[in-house]
Amino acid sequence: MNYLNMLHLYTPVVGRLLISSIFLMAGISKITGYAGTQGYMVSVGVPGELLPVVIALEILGALAIIIGYHTRLAAFLLAGFTVVSALLFHNDFADQTQSIMFMKNLAIAGGFLLLVANGPGTVSVDEGMPKS
Repeated sequence: MNYLNMLHLYTPVVGRLLISSIFLMAGISKITGYAGTQGYMVSVGVPGELLPVVIALEILGALAIIIGYHTRLAAFLLAGFTVVSALLFHNDFADQTQSIMFMKNLAIAGGFLLLVANGPGTVSVDEGMPKS
């Protein structure tokens, strides 16, 4: 197998792992810091009762993308979640850190949208599933 074929085969796997790892870790940290996270959500006007949904989306969505299972759907949901999170939690543009976090979220959403458009690549559960 030549270098370009290896890049084509394995780069999407590495990309899926890298873009999803932040959500996997964030979901796990929300479990371990549940009360603090819920309080923060409430402080910006988001119902704390949504935290289990957020945790499930972050962890299950990240795992789905990592293994390439229903990748387009998971990437679409996480792209939307990431944009909404940017708008709700990183909207203080007078604060340079918050501006950077806002732009980081938009960049991540862009990466997810590339997954929506192009799929997970060859090394994925989706590619092993029957085509409909």
